[in-house]
Amino acid sequence: MTRNSRLWRTLALVTVGCTLLTGLLRSGAKAQLAQPRVIEVLADSDSRYKIAGERTPEITVKSGELLLLRVTARRGKTWNRDGSIHGFSLLRGKDRTKVEGWDLLFKPGKQEFRLTAPTEPGEYEVVCTVICSEDHEGMHMKFTVLP
Repeated sequence: MTRNSRLWRTLALVTVGCTLLTGLLRSGAKAQLAQPRVIEVLADSDSRYKIAGERTPEITVKSGELLLLRVTARRGKTWNRDGSIHGFSLLRGKDRTKVEGWDLLFKPGKQEFRLTAPTEPGEYEVVCTVICSEDHEGMHMKFTVLP
């Protein structure tokens, strides 16, 4: 093998290596940018879910979207023995079955939950699962999953 052919071969390997390294760095940057979408909810003492700026609280997400549910929970009139003051269960609209991983209990104060939106587009409903007051039945909100 001549000196020139070795030089060209080395140059080709360096070029391929740089291309692969650039691709890895770009994919790593994209992974760091894939931050979850923050959704802030107030589970209030009047047994209602509230979202700032919305008269009627409603959550709309994309199928499979990464979410950070940031909840502030205020004590209602009653609570569970374990200290939970409100619940948050996601039910499928078509048959009212629970969505796995979406059955949450809230203690007083602020808490965060990392979740993934359901992959099946459609209408869902969030319901409170803790009997928090005589108005407990009114503690629900619409949850929509877009394709």
